[in-house]
Amino acid sequence: MNDRTRRATAEARREETATAARLTVYLASAPGAGKTRRLLDDALRLQQSGIRVVLGSIATKGRRDLEEMATHIARGAPRIASIDGVAYEDFDFEATLEAKPQVVVLDELAHANLPDGVHRKRWQDALALRAAGIGVVGALDIAHLETVAPTAEELIGEPVTEIVPVSFLREADHVIALDVAPEQLQARRVTDMYPPQALRTLREIMLRTIDDLETPDVTPQRASRALALATGEGETRLFLQKSASLAQALDLALDIALVGERDIDALAAVSHELEAHVVPLEHFDAMKPHLSALKATLVSVPYGELAHRIAGRPAERDAFVVDAATYGPPVQPDITFPRYAQTVGDRLRIGYGRLTIYLAAGPGSGKTYAMLDRAHQLLENGVDVVVAFVDTHGRAETAAKLQGVPVLARRELGLDGERHGELDLPVLLARRPAVALIDELARDNAAGAVNPKRYDAVLQALRAGVSVMTTLDVQHLEGLSDAVHRITGERVVETVPDDVLKLADDVILIDTTADTLRRRLRAGTIYGADKIDDALHHAFRSETLTALRELALREVVRARGDKRASPFTRLMLGVKARARDTELIERCARIASRLEIDLWVVHVMRRGEAPPSGIIEELATTARRVRARWSVTTGTDVAQELMDTVGREGAGTLAIEGARRRPVWPRGVPFARRLLDAGAKQLLILAPPP
Repeated sequence: MNDRTRRATAEARREETATAARLTVYLASAPGAGKTRRLLDDALRLQQSGIRVVLGSIATKGRRDLEEMATHIARGAPRIASIDGVAYEDFDFEATLEAKPQVVVLDELAHANLPDGVHRKRWQDALALRAAGIGVVGALDIAHLETVAPTAEELIGEPVTEIVPVSFLREADHVIALDVAPEQLQARRVTDMYPPQALRTLREIMLRTIDDLETPDVTPQRASRALALATGEGETRLFLQKSASLAQALDLALDIALVGERDIDALAAVSHELEAHVVPLEHFDAMKPHLSALKATLVSVPYGELAHRIAGRPAERDAFVVDAATYGPPVQPDITFPRYAQTVGDRLRIGYGRLTIYLAAGPGSGKTYAMLDRAHQLLENGVDVVVAFVDTHGRAETAAKLQGVPVLARRELGLDGERHGELDLPVLLARRPAVALIDELARDNAAGAVNPKRYDAVLQALRAGVSVMTTLDVQHLEGLSDAVHRITGERVVETVPDDVLKLADDVILIDTTADTLRRRLRAGTIYGADKIDDALHHAFRSETLTALRELALREVVRARGDKRASPFTRLMLGVKARARDTELIERCARIASRLEIDLWVVHVMRRGEAPPSGIIEELATTARRVRARWSVTTGTDVAQELMDTVGREGAGTLAIEGARRRPVWPRGVPFARRLLDAGAKQLLILAPPP
């Protein structure tokens, strides 16, 4: 056995051993999200793997399907408590300790125990069981969280009496979102007391709560966080608002650190408003600002002395110098428009289909299974549902779920001597069901298909009045390409434009922990045996999966949550005459798209100098391809000429690639610092590629 295999085996044993003594909490936005069913599913799976599971408390509410599932799992004997002469059953903590199961299922963790119990609350039972070496799988609704209950009471107009402290969730080993569309909850009639807006708000709070709880253990430069250095220069509120807008567009959580700011109360109020966190800043010298040790991908700083020092150093992180004195009012974009503007207009027509996307952190999360589960529910309600294209990837559970759903024939295409079954769009449009399941939204279709990209076929189905349910892994979102590359070190080839995600009527998170995905991978339910070892050490490393899960959580919030008004006007990118700046143009195009502003690309030629043959045309072609404005200007002082162009064109933010190392004498000042000296007030300095 080699060292790599030995490490993998040891890690597998640690993860498997820890499973039975962990506390896993499923968190839902409201009743009816499927908490009890998920608990029973988990219990059956654990039982099948040889783990002794006991139902400590389960709320089937008389549902026959749940009762049937529960009959296959051992139930713990209840404790009998008498209230006013009436006997009631409750979870028996002491009897469970004596029985010593490996895992206990505890529904309704917010429940207040009946008199004479060992603990007052069921969540306290859960912590005590884990401390005794017994694993717990439980669930609760977000409204019962102490920080959420007051808001929930206002939203639903009813008191929330059973409360769980936030500290309980922080002590849990895993907190997993059970995400369900508000419309689906309403259709189940379990949440009649919850107005539609209440369901949407509680759903967003639930996802943000889990995002706050999850902190991936990654190297500082891979952290999906932005750090705002509050120096007290300029208007602190405006500085933080701009920092928060850029962070939100890039799916980065915002942290704030004090570097000279003294108005602590005002800072606390703004950070709360922006849902940011004030964090301590250790080992940071403002006179010699090294950004490499900061746990952030992006560092923002108001224009001033610290900004000049940062700009005068090699670019160790992306840095955003913020004009904290000027608010740029939103402007109507001149050239940046959605690639699917016609589709956006079409959606207003009566009869246009609805688009639902099941989004997850990676393969094996259960997207297709959840989509098929929803298809069965719709079929039971009399809805005309068909499978237009679903790939089971050889997974028995998914194949079993496919049974009972009408499946359309695939179109057979020949490629390299092999036959490939593809989505047959003409057959789907001729059949015209109410709902079609089309798996893998980002997939490239085989040569000869009606559409080269799967999402184009989806859009055609929507225009024909067919509602579509589809699946997508977060790393395939085009706008997150840079974040995914930072986390995984790989560039994803098959991507979906962000504009397609904006068209979705709902984006549903299929939340799965890194441990669960790694366990499924080892079991052979995700990839074949020849790929497992490599995946465990690369794409399926725990820290990578946790970081991708964090991105997925934020992207669902971004897709459905309220966006902040953008304080940006236009982004102007200065490029050099070098081939690799085509990638810089593409990166800034993604940033501008997520900020919903125009991108202008400018190259300044020194008078008397001729650029390398073909490079300028290659840069211009790239700019036009990403729908950016392109211009070339000349001057003797490149920094000053670029600033003059910014002034003429009214660009609010200038972007450049930062210095890889400090320039040698006599050009000993990095270009970013020269731009600040030339009058730049708002500058995005992008770290060069490694």
